[in-house]
Amino acid sequence: MSNELKHLSAKVAAGTMTRRDFMARAAALGVSAAVATSMLATPAKATPVAGGTFKMGIQGGESTNSQDPATWASDVPLAGGFLWGEPLVELVADGSLKGLVAESWEGSDDATVWRFKIRSGVTFSNGAAVTADDVLKTMERHSNEDSKSGALGIVQGIEAMRTDGDVFEVTLGVGNADLPYLMADYHLIIQPGGGFDDPAAAIGTGPYTLETDEPGVRMTFKRKADYWGGDQTEVAHYDAVELIVLNDATARTAALQSGQVDAINRVEPKIAKLLDRAPTINVLSTQGRGHYVFIMHVDTAPFDENELRLALKHALNREEMVEKILQGYGSIGNDMPINAAYPLFDDTIPQRTFDLEKAAEHYKKSGHDGSPIILRTADGAFPGAVDAAALFQQSCQAAGIPLEIKREPNDGYWSEVWNVQPFCASYWGGRPVQDQMYTTAYLSTADWNDTRWKRPEFDAMLLEARAEIDEAKRKEIYSKMGRMMNEEGGVMVPMFNDFVDAVSAKVQGWEPNPNGPQMYWKTGKYTWKA
Repeated sequence: MSNELKHLSAKVAAGTMTRRDFMARAAALGVSAAVATSMLATPAKATPVAGGTFKMGIQGGESTNSQDPATWASDVPLAGGFLWGEPLVELVADGSLKGLVAESWEGSDDATVWRFKIRSGVTFSNGAAVTADDVLKTMERHSNEDSKSGALGIVQGIEAMRTDGDVFEVTLGVGNADLPYLMADYHLIIQPGGGFDDPAAAIGTGPYTLETDEPGVRMTFKRKADYWGGDQTEVAHYDAVELIVLNDATARTAALQSGQVDAINRVEPKIAKLLDRAPTINVLSTQGRGHYVFIMHVDTAPFDENELRLALKHALNREEMVEKILQGYGSIGNDMPINAAYPLFDDTIPQRTFDLEKAAEHYKKSGHDGSPIILRTADGAFPGAVDAAALFQQSCQAAGIPLEIKREPNDGYWSEVWNVQPFCASYWGGRPVQDQMYTTAYLSTADWNDTRWKRPEFDAMLLEARAEIDEAKRKEIYSKMGRMMNEEGGVMVPMFNDFVDAVSAKVQGWEPNPNGPQMYWKTGKYTWKA
């Protein structure tokens, strides 16, 4: 018992467990509150240690991966991209924004004009100084439909852009108080000349430079001595970082347990508690906005029939999936990408229930011909995706719905299946505000509109909400949008997942961030090894 409590108190000191959770675990072990409190009375504050190599085993890498930020759709390119590049701003754990390439920003009273002052003294890894013109050209490239950028839905709301000395200015057709949050999007890495000449050159303002790039295998990075953000005792403490693609969950876990890597992402919930018992490993779980989904193209038969979509939605046993797939590391979804972690969430929207009778009724009304409805999935779609699909198939069969599962290879899943095939498993990491989540994936013009949801009335409400300053009225608009998507949309959201990752006990400085899977996107920048 004593060793376990020491292990747990070390987690609190390292920031990987809350004091509240520690007290609960201590009570379960029969330890009095006074004794437990004494163990936390004077936690030592860890001091950053510079040097060494950080190795991470990551799920989400493919042979088709590119260093072009416009193309990033899975974890490995994101993790690498945040080592060599940076957007204007980043979102921190408390939901506020921190300036990166942008030193400061301000908006007009009606939020239609935003001015970002570009930080002086920032250089790209090729030695060139960053200018406001580089920022302008970066935004122009991502607003170019030929770029097929994942940020296209965000930047298309911009009516005009210009530079004014060291200031990058944006003018919107409709005011948007959330615009600075949109600039934190991971596609919008600032590149020299906007990246027009060579978007995959991996030249950015980040603390590391790319040394080796073997798509689907690994990437290696070396610390940049003249990083603008501080010296090695302040930030980016490692001499080098290596990202190793380990798409197989068993291989990832084994690599961490054997010490081959210092951290892994996407720990399978079914082994998380067991893994956390190891004295040399910390499992890190953070609640947030991430969600696992089954997506249907609403413009493709048979999913163009809403009665069929409703049949499938009612056949989802959400409680069972949270219990068996997430092992409690998450909560049930409601066929919309928004949960209580978002500002202005409406908790009065009725929760869709698992109802086989309703599922069968809607299926009959759909007039479907009884041919197999093919759902494509893969281990890499999300942790437990194959098992989740099997559970879904069982409940569909009970409702008389002929669901057929097709297991796809992990390699190529994000280029050949997601956003290509009409019905597949996927995931979203969530976004800091509702506007960005809807703009990225559900605006008619969004390149990442993976359900082909194109509703003029929905687009109009999104624009109306952006311009609405009154929060009560804005919440009402978002409520209408959520209800509309719940009833008619092509996204099925069985569950919101916690971000579950694991690191060696030697890794210090990790900070839970509910705004996204920041642990593995930015671990190389903010952690160190004791």
